[in-house]
Amino acid sequence: LVLEELGECVPGIDSMEQIAEQMLLTNVLNVFLADLESQSRKIFMARYFYFASIKEIASEYNIGESKVKMTLLRTREKLKLMLEKEGIIL
Repeated sequence: LVLEELGECVPGIDSMEQIAEQMLLTNVLNVFLADLESQSRKIFMARYFYFASIKEIASEYNIGESKVKMTLLRTREKLKLMLEKEGIIL
């Protein structure tokens, strides 16, 4: 389920010719994460890199689950816009 949420904005690798795109994607993701506000980055990383649940993230950062969900939604939207701007096909 966690990876499905990212599926709207992060393309998969289906062939060798997509390796260059994967490298570009890696660079774009690094820049994107570096530019995020600290709490948004921590929430994003907890969810999509460490597969924490919404409940676990809310508890860890002492915030409501709705705030976690909204932060993730807004961050995914920002990521999608950045990927589109960089020409990464979704």
